[in-house]
Amino acid sequence: MRLDKFLKVSRIIKRRSVAKEVADKGRIQINGKLAKSSSTLKVGDVLQIQFGNKTLEVKVLALQDSTKKEDASKMYEILSEKRIEA
Repeated sequence: MRLDKFLKVSRIIKRRSVAKEVADKGRIQINGKLAKSSSTLKVGDVLQIQFGNKTLEVKVLALQDSTKKEDASKMYEILSEKRIEA
């Protein structure tokens, strides 16, 4: 599954266009390597996502083409969430 689609379906990022923009600006890593929005994800991959002043690290648990709001959080596990102090 494409990275931008996973971020949207899992509701980590609300819109696919925003997910694409974040990835293309170099703010997302898959298993420690810089990722593009078209990068392919597999179950078990670890994502590091930089949002402004916070870094989120999640592990991919499932890949689904669509989910209900309640099931979206079952697609990933949050490993760490760090605030970046200015």
